[in-house]
Amino acid sequence: MRTNTFLWFVQGLLAALFLFAGGMKLVFPLEAMQQGPIVLPGPFLRFIGVAEVCGALGLILPWALRIRPRLTPLAACGLVVIMIGATVITAWGGQAAGALFPLTVGALCGSIAYGRSLILYPA
Repeated sequence: MRTNTFLWFVQGLLAALFLFAGGMKLVFPLEAMQQGPIVLPGPFLRFIGVAEVCGALGLILPWALRIRPRLTPLAACGLVVIMIGATVITAWGGQAAGALFPLTVGALCGSIAYGRSLILYPA
C-alpha cells in the first residue's frame, strides 16, 4: 500500500513536470528555444515536446483508468530515454552540474517503470 502511494506521488510530480516542459516546447517560438551552447533543430524540439506530453499522459491515464496498465511502465521507459538524451546534451554543453537534474528525473522515471512492472508481474 505504501509503495503504491509513493509511486502515485512520484508519477503525479513527473507527469506535471513533463506536461509543463513538453507544453512549453510546443508553445514557445523556436527562436527562443534555440539558444544556448548546443542548438537543436526546431522540428526535433517539437518532437521532444510531443513525446514529453504523451509520456506525461502515459504515466497517469493507463494505470488510473485501468485500461492497458502495462502502458504506464512503457511510458516511464520512454521518458528515461528522453532524460538520458537530456543529461548527455546538458553535460556535453559544458554544464556538468546542470546535468544532475535530468539525471535525477530519469532515475525517478526508471523507478516508476520498475515499481509498476513489479506490481503487474510479481516475482
